[in-house]
Amino acid sequence: MKPQKHQENTENLWLALEIGNSRLHWALFRGERISKTWDSDHLCAETLKQLPEGTLGASPPILLASVVPSQTKIWQTYYQVRIITLDQVPLKGIYPTLGIDRALSLYGAGSTLGFPMLVIDAGTTLTFTGADRHHELVGGAILPGLGLQLGSLNQKTAQLPSVETRNFASLPQRFALNTEEAMQSGVIYTLLAGIKDFVEAWWCDFPQSNVAIKGGDRTLVVNYMKSQFPEIAARLIVEPNLIFWGMRSLFFL
Repeated sequence: MKPQKHQENTENLWLALEIGNSRLHWALFRGERISKTWDSDHLCAETLKQLPEGTLGASPPILLASVVPSQTKIWQTYYQVRIITLDQVPLKGIYPTLGIDRALSLYGAGSTLGFPMLVIDAGTTLTFTGADRHHELVGGAILPGLGLQLGSLNQKTAQLPSVETRNFASLPQRFALNTEEAMQSGVIYTLLAGIKDFVEAWWCDFPQSNVAIKGGDRTLVVNYMKSQFPEIAARLIVEPNLIFWGMRSLFFL
């Protein structure tokens, strides 16, 4: 069932909140326009104090999509919250365990940029999610993201070091001469090859389809793709707000 359209208030002010695996992702809307975006930490109602000045007094409604049930429970106490469920996203062929973040991002990208559409989310996990021109889910894939892969090497082995993605500036030497760069090389070059393979397979079936990329590692990944696979990188649409576009589409379409 599609949620009812937002009732007009004096400024048509509302908040979109994506509760991700690592962070809370926010957008302040004035009508259909995104006025501001920001991130905050998980956890308690202290986050309410981080909202832009004046929004608490206006008591703006929050449209919420979450992949973390414990965090969802916290925000249910905010009286104007509306939690989006998978059955409200107007895509065909959705399976019950599809993440609401993937569904909304795909719907937002397709509704705004056109279907068919493939969305890459380069976040904690790296996901691919696609739909055809009939707005029907084709399917996708999930694998550990850049940080998760490097973190698991450190956590699940005895001697491999911790490697932070924020220290990455350029592509590492492919055949590295030290352990840290060897970890970077193995993860990064394999991840880029995987993205290339999935995107090319998608374009075999949908040659004219747009491909959009979001997520916290999007800039890093796209810069690496420009170096390794410039023809593919040139066609990627970099847009961090796809899930907010999806929420907006539910509100206003």
